[in-house]
Amino acid sequence: MPDRCEVLPGDSVVARRGGGLLWVDAPGSPALVAALHACLGVAGPGADRVLAAVAGQVSRLADGPASFALVLSDTTGGSASGVALWSGKGQPAVDGVPVSGQAADGCTLAAGFSLGQTLYVGPGQSAAAMPPGVALDLVEGTVPGSGALLQHAAVASSAAVAPPATSLPSGESFTAGSDAGFGNSGRIAAQAPATGGEQTAFWRPEPPAAPVLRFDDGMVVTVDEDLVLGRRPDGHDLVTGGNARPVPIADTQNVLSSAHAAIQRAGREVSLTDLGSLNGTHVAGPEATEWTQLEPGVPHPLADGDRLLLGWTVITFEQTPE
Repeated sequence: MPDRCEVLPGDSVVARRGGGLLWVDAPGSPALVAALHACLGVAGPGADRVLAAVAGQVSRLADGPASFALVLSDTTGGSASGVALWSGKGQPAVDGVPVSGQAADGCTLAAGFSLGQTLYVGPGQSAAAMPPGVALDLVEGTVPGSGALLQHAAVASSAAVAPPATSLPSGESFTAGSDAGFGNSGRIAAQAPATGGEQTAFWRPEPPAAPVLRFDDGMVVTVDEDLVLGRRPDGHDLVTGGNARPVPIADTQNVLSSAHAAIQRAGREVSLTDLGSLNGTHVAGPEATEWTQLEPGVPHPLADGDRLLLGWTVITFEQTPE
């Protein structure tokens, strides 16, 4: 399974790109936020020197109090290690244990530490509690958030126990061919035990991948359950009642409502509903040249390639065919 990055709703900024994870609370310091965000693309040898150079510029770039925690991961060579820089209230933690480092121009710098199973960035605390139903799974991009917890798939998968292999007669193997009606992956999911006589290998196809919302800033959100999108969607009834997951959207222009729109699933069918937003919710097909405003409270079925407009945020709905 892929890495999962859970983000708690909040007024600070959380960003993820490549092997980098950032939490920053620096209101009024866009230059500092931009410098830290640019570091997310840094990887490989020398990353610690880059962060040391950034540490020397923090006091100049920050306009007022600033807190942040930035971690860059390096998975080359088969082992995951990290380089981190933090300041103010920021504190990275691995498996619930705060990372230790050395002072660097008013910040703290650490290099070569193991990333463990979980990596946290946010305000200093020994562990990050992620209440179910309120965390956003961030694949890539920048969103509002009060902290982030990254669960590494490589570590989790290494603890999985592989099922015992079933022996086959020498020189024989059995796989379902592409004419079985399920495609051509040829992967075996189960196998009859060897009890003499003919043996048969059985497999079944994986279910279709869940649809996704691809934001114009690169963030990708999986539609694996109902969602509420907006500036502060965690207070909506669908979220507080446990019937939907909130997806907070950065809104520097104040054009989004707190709970702007809902994405709801019914099997393979996915619909978009405006939740009575102030500036409306608009949709357009892949080839359309004009936006259509939705009537509040009326679900609109979505198809692969449809574009959604919430405030100034453009989102593309993507769904693989069955």
